[in-house]
Amino acid sequence: MQLGMIGLGRMGGNMVRRLMRNGHECAVFDLNADNVKNLEAEGATGARSIGDLVEKLSKPRAVWIMVPAGDPTEKTVDALSKHMSSGDIILDGGNSHFKDDIRRAKELSEKGIHYIDVGTSGGIWGAERGYCLMIGGEKETFDHLQPIFRTLSPGRGEIERTPGRENVEGTSEEGFLYCGPAGSGHFVKMVHNGIEYGLMQAYAEGFDIMRHANSTELPEHQRYDLNLAEIAEVWRRGSVVGSWLLDLTAMALLEQPALEHYSGFVQDSGEGRWTIQAAIEEAVPVDVLAVSLFTRFRSRQENSFAEKVLSAMRHKFGGHVERPAGG
Repeated sequence: MQLGMIGLGRMGGNMVRRLMRNGHECAVFDLNADNVKNLEAEGATGARSIGDLVEKLSKPRAVWIMVPAGDPTEKTVDALSKHMSSGDIILDGGNSHFKDDIRRAKELSEKGIHYIDVGTSGGIWGAERGYCLMIGGEKETFDHLQPIFRTLSPGRGEIERTPGRENVEGTSEEGFLYCGPAGSGHFVKMVHNGIEYGLMQAYAEGFDIMRHANSTELPEHQRYDLNLAEIAEVWRRGSVVGSWLLDLTAMALLEQPALEHYSGFVQDSGEGRWTIQAAIEEAVPVDVLAVSLFTRFRSRQENSFAEKVLSAMRHKFGGHVERPAGG
């Protein structure tokens, strides 16, 4: 299948590589010309502008946008829509707010252009592991694009099937899911990231407790000098708290037991805030998720080993670079 990709950063470029490895034809554009040249060398069709990208695609054209949420996405959708025609498809795979998706889908539908929002999880590891995709928009458009989604997703792999799913049909076991109308994909991804904040915070606080188990504030017979890297590793083996986040934490602690290159200054990418806002609108209590978000705010004023663990996890799964220690 043919696909255009705008935005060739940490995720967009790797998505193109995964698609091309599996036989799809990709045309690419990025404001950084070197990113385009690199993918041209790997077999993609390079474009010099958004208009040039659209011209290189056959109707009905499908273009995936993988740029930062907010104004960059808004401007890209607007520019792209000026070159596309009825029957074409725009996909937003970034972290847009779901209410923006609802508005864009309505505006584009008046031009006959289809809009698909794709909550995309997988970070910088997705080229090999695949991407978990949460998709919103028109069902018919989703069905048309399934070859793309199926290639980008991890597939069933070696994960044990959930008992009772033998007679259940659907794509969720493949790693991609049609969630519903416009905005629903990014809504589900937003909540996914809110939960991620809580999980990360729980790990961070737990490792912080263990790091301080040898505190002089404790009675001498109660002090433990614990090897955190080895604890993270043993928890990966059969523990009920095992997860990919723990895998990444184990990697970070093995590389730097004291996480000395991480300042503990932890950013938030927006979805955590939006999750709390959605919870307020729905009158749903989200104690853990709210506290985990506020902890990130606090980390920018004062931070601890727990925040260094958070920084390490963000860097490992998404390549997010926080303010360096001492910087």
